Amino acid sequence: MGITPLLFEQLKGDERVVKAKALLKSALQSYQSSCQSVKGPLESRVSGFKTQLRHFSKNRGGALYFPYLGSGFGNGALVELADGSIKYDFISGIGATFAHSRSDMLALGVDAIIQNTVMQGNLQQNIGSVALLEKMLSLSGFDHGVLSTSGVMAVENGLKLLFHYRAPASRLLAFERCFMGRTLAASQLTDKAQNRQGLPINYHVDYIPFYDDRDAVGSTQRAVALLEQLLQRYPGQYAGMCMELIQGEGGYYPGSSAYFNALIEVLQRENVPVLVDEVQTFGRVPSLFAFKEFDLDGKIDILTIGKLSQVCATLYCSALKPAPGLISQTFTSSTHAIESSQFILECLSSPEYSGSEGKIHRIGTYFKSKLTRLSQQYPDYVKGPFGYGLMVAFTPFDGSYECVSTILKALFEKGVMAFVSGRGEYRIRFLVPIGAVTESDIDSVMDIILSVILWYSKMGVKKKGGGKK
Repeated sequence: MGITPLLFEQLKGDERVVKAKALLKSALQSYQSSCQSVKGPLESRVSGFKTQLRHFSKNRGGALYFPYLGSGFGNGALVELADGSIKYDFISGIGATFAHSRSDMLALGVDAIIQNTVMQGNLQQNIGSVALLEKMLSLSGFDHGVLSTSGVMAVENGLKLLFHYRAPASRLLAFERCFMGRTLAASQLTDKAQNRQGLPINYHVDYIPFYDDRDAVGSTQRAVALLEQLLQRYPGQYAGMCMELIQGEGGYYPGSSAYFNALIEVLQRENVPVLVDEVQTFGRVPSLFAFKEFDLDGKIDILTIGKLSQVCATLYCSALKPAPGLISQTFTSSTHAIESSQFILECLSSPEYSGSEGKIHRIGTYFKSKLTRLSQQYPDYVKGPFGYGLMVAFTPFDGSYECVSTILKALFEKGVMAFVSGRGEYRIRFLVPIGAVTESDIDSVMDIILSVILWYSKMGVKKKGGGKK
C-alpha cells in the first residue's frame, strides 16, 4: 500500500498550478527579450524616480550609496531600475544574488507562495528546512547547524557558541582588517573603529596580522609568534579565533593553506576553537567553501555561511553543541529563500559550477585575464587584478577612496554596478551573479570599464601609488 499524498503535494501537482508555472515562465521570457543590454533611463520616469530616491533617503535617515531602486525585473546579469534604465549588476547586492529573473527559478517562487507561511521560524518550520539543512551539513561535513535570516545573525550565533563552550573566557582573536558584521557584538569584532563609534565594549579582541603574499614565510612566522605571545599573556581567556580566509571588506586578500594551518596548530594545542566566516566567500571559490580550498577540512569548529546561499547558517561540530535555549529565532528565513537555497546549493555543488572545470573557476579566470590585460596596457591607471575565485578586484589610479568612489559612480552611470573594498589603497570589487553571468557579459563590462578609465585619465586623475595610508 502506497503512502497517501499530502494535501500540499496534491496542490503542488495540480494541473492548474503546473499550467500557471508554464504561463509565468513564458511571460517572463517574452519580456526578457527587451532586456539584453545596457540602456539609459526613460525620460518620463526620471523625475518620479528622483522624487522616490529623495523620499526614501529622508525616511531611512541617509542617502543610498548608489541611486538604485530596482523595478523588480532583470535578465541574468542585467537588472532594470525603476527609472527604466538597465545596468549590469556586477556586485550582486554584495554577493547575495545568484541571477536576476532566472526563468527556471520562477517555479520556486510559485512553490513558496502556495505554502502556508511567508516566513518560517524556530517553532514552525516546513519540511523544506529539513532538506536544506541536511544539504548544508552534507556539503560541509559538519555535525549540526542552525538556519538564520542574515549573515550577521549566523556570526552572532557562532560567537554565542564560542563563549558558551569556553565559559568564562571573555576574549576573542581575529585578523587585522577583518569584517564580521554590524550588530553590537559583530561590530566589536570588525577591525574598523568607525563601525563601533559610540558603542560600548562588550568583549575584548586581539588582532593577528593577516597573511602577506609578498613575504609568505615571514608574515606567517610573525603571526604565529604574536598568537603564541597573546595565548601566554591571557591564558584560558580566549573563547575562540574568528577567521576570514579571503578578506572581503578588507580588500580581497586571500591567505594560504600553510599560514592558516600554522595558526590552527597553535590554537588546537590550547583548545581554542576556530570560527571561519564564509558569509561572502561561500560559492565564490571552486571548492564551494574556502576552508576546503585551503585544506582545512576537519580543522575548524564553526562555519558561518550566507549571502549567495540565500538562507544563512551557523554550522558546527558536535563538541560545541549548546545547552537548550542558547540559540533560537522567531524567523529562520522566508519560504521563498528556503526553496531557492536548495536549488542554488544543488547548482553550486554540481560539476557545472564547482571544481577545476566548473563555471566558478572558468568565469573567475576569464574575468581576471581581462583585467590583467587592461593593467598591462595601462599600468599607470590600473593595478591588479586582486582576489581569489569569483572575488575579483582592481585598483584604479592612485587608489584613494575619493578616486575609487568617483570611478564607481561613473561606472554606475555608464551601466555597471560594482563596489569599494580595502583600506589605505582602496579597490573596486566585483561579485558577479554566477547563476547567469557569461563571458560575453564580462566583455561588455570590460568595454565600459575601459571607457571610464580612459576618460578619467584624460581628466588628469592621479596615477596609482598615491593612496591613503
